[in-house]
Amino acid sequence: MSFSFQIDLKKDFGKKDQSVLHMDTVYDLLIIGGGPAGLNAALYAKRKGLEVGIITKRKGGLLLDTSTVDNYLGIKEMSGEAMAEEFLQHVNDLKVPMKDDSDVIQYGRDGDLHLLTLYSGEIFQAKTILIATGSNPRHLGVPGEDAYAGKGVAYCAICDAPLFKDKDVFIAGGGNSAVESALDLGKVARSVTLVHRSQLRADNILVEKLHEDPKITVHLETQILSIFGDEGMKGIRVLDKKTGEERELFADGLFIEIGHVPNLGPFKDILSLNDRQEILVDEKNHTSLPGVFAAGDVTNLPYKQIILAAADGAKAALSMNEYLNAMK
Repeated sequence: MSFSFQIDLKKDFGKKDQSVLHMDTVYDLLIIGGGPAGLNAALYAKRKGLEVGIITKRKGGLLLDTSTVDNYLGIKEMSGEAMAEEFLQHVNDLKVPMKDDSDVIQYGRDGDLHLLTLYSGEIFQAKTILIATGSNPRHLGVPGEDAYAGKGVAYCAICDAPLFKDKDVFIAGGGNSAVESALDLGKVARSVTLVHRSQLRADNILVEKLHEDPKITVHLETQILSIFGDEGMKGIRVLDKKTGEERELFADGLFIEIGHVPNLGPFKDILSLNDRQEILVDEKNHTSLPGVFAAGDVTNLPYKQIILAAADGAKAALSMNEYLNAMK
């Protein structure tokens, strides 16, 4: 099988400004997303000699919202912003063109080519594409949540539990991720209080462990109304739905563990998804569409972690290189 293109693929790329994307260039690989998965995919693709470019809404992705990273091998402690800068510099040193502040609003095909249309109206084309757009944690949407984000309010117990050693913390949520987070925090925190507006939905074996832990208290049928504090979070105001009573509970932190929302963009209705709306991929990051790959937090990859997303991006790039070689 071979590609049939409308333009001359032997055009001298060297005469173009390699720091920007060009609409008349057919890229081997276009990456949508500038977080750890997308950036590491670009690095591996470039090292394989592929003509690669990145389209991203936000260079660095959710790394920019991470206060401290202390679980990335070889880096004892670094701010998320500083880590993003390191990642970006590595990719920039390889002269990978990147178009930032840009949303892909439409996906199409022209024969074997994949076409990406931006909000600006620009259209870029590639032999393969990688969706690495990540996800965003679901928010409670209550007063004080945004004000105290990073100041006691957190969205990843695996990431930030060590910061709350010997402190009192809340967990918001009732599914597996919330209960697992409570169990993890119980190992380091002084006390853990799980608050959920209805009944627990977690697996029975997890619920049993939850009730066996003397550090953990559970408040069901309890709705969080607001988060309060001064320079940092101090507590939450809740509604006991059984009695109708409102009251204040105090703690040093609140972990909101109610799931993530994958950033699917124009791919929502054309790719196979799971019940969490994550893109389904196989062991080599293939999606349900030929030539379309996905990596990182937007996929069904378990455990939303920086190091796992970066590794998944590398694996996807290697898979795409293999795919392209097979198409020659």
